[in-house]
Amino acid sequence: MQQLRSDAVILPVFDGHNDLLMRLWLSHQDDAVPAFLNGPAAGQMDLPRLRQGGFAGGLFAAYVPSAGYSARTAPAVRNNRAVPDYDEIEPTPSRAEALDITLSMIATLLRIEQQSNGAARICRTAADIRQCMQDSAIAMVMHIEGAEALDEDLALLDVLYAAGLRTLGPLWSRPNIFGDGVPFRFPSSPDIGNGLTELGLRLVRACNDKRIMVDLSHMDEKGFWQTAEISSAPLVASHSNAHALCPQSRNLTDRQLAAIRETNGFVGVNFGTSFLRSDGKKAQDATVLEIVRHVDYLVEKVGEDNVGFGSDFDGTTLPSDMKDVTGLPLLVNALSERGYGRPLLEKICYGNWIRVLEATWGE
Repeated sequence: MQQLRSDAVILPVFDGHNDLLMRLWLSHQDDAVPAFLNGPAAGQMDLPRLRQGGFAGGLFAAYVPSAGYSARTAPAVRNNRAVPDYDEIEPTPSRAEALDITLSMIATLLRIEQQSNGAARICRTAADIRQCMQDSAIAMVMHIEGAEALDEDLALLDVLYAAGLRTLGPLWSRPNIFGDGVPFRFPSSPDIGNGLTELGLRLVRACNDKRIMVDLSHMDEKGFWQTAEISSAPLVASHSNAHALCPQSRNLTDRQLAAIRETNGFVGVNFGTSFLRSDGKKAQDATVLEIVRHVDYLVEKVGEDNVGFGSDFDGTTLPSDMKDVTGLPLLVNALSERGYGRPLLEKICYGNWIRVLEATWGE
């Protein structure tokens, strides 16, 4: 791994996506929370490494694996491999299964807060995030990726909001009652599927009413444009990249990027090699310079106030020199060496995320 220079720029990072809760759930270990808090833990994240890497906080996703996924791929996840190709993914889990797993993961997030003695806190406002950063505590935003646990009446949304939910992706890369997620395909346009259902449109409006951020990262293109048409909030893709540089179906076209810019929205750059590389391969023989390449492009297309990070730690294959969350300073330094000055680095590392969350949440 490349070594940081003695004069390297070190900045706190607020990150838009991680799958820590899934990794802890897949471990089936009673001591999963203490292992995360004390380290060392399996995967790409634990509290000691978060501090070492300058990870100040982020969106912690509750994501329900597809039926049969955990038994087949838990070892692969622990070895930092990506999820299976879309055509290999088994059917969408039932609501009963999704509800059980989602509540288990949210309980894990609550236990992390309770057992951390103030070192990690669930944040409900932008002020909460800023206070955590001031106190050197990990700022955890409760996020749901794929809304399979929600009921058609959206009653559970009220309960989860009261528990701290502030961001939600209606879809993962599979269909559910709210719409069609975009499958993982390369090379491919994101224009796959039938978009949002009437229930999905109602969910977007309900999130707007509650000031819950709607995450576009796993929507197909039709769903993206449906959301853009009805949403009153900035458009946000928490962990997606530039389709022009990597024609992966999960990445954003220039037209989508223009729409995000028009709403003063946000794109978080995904660190997964299959979303970075021009050949779409999951192979690790990529470097943080691939991430820099996408940051460059997105800053040009979306604007310097609208780009940040959405790593996908614990849910994807990282470039070899990134390795895990401790590689964040290497990325920040690579951007510095590219000519990004400190004010712009501060925006990309944390400021832009806090801005768009504050604009969405209204506080």
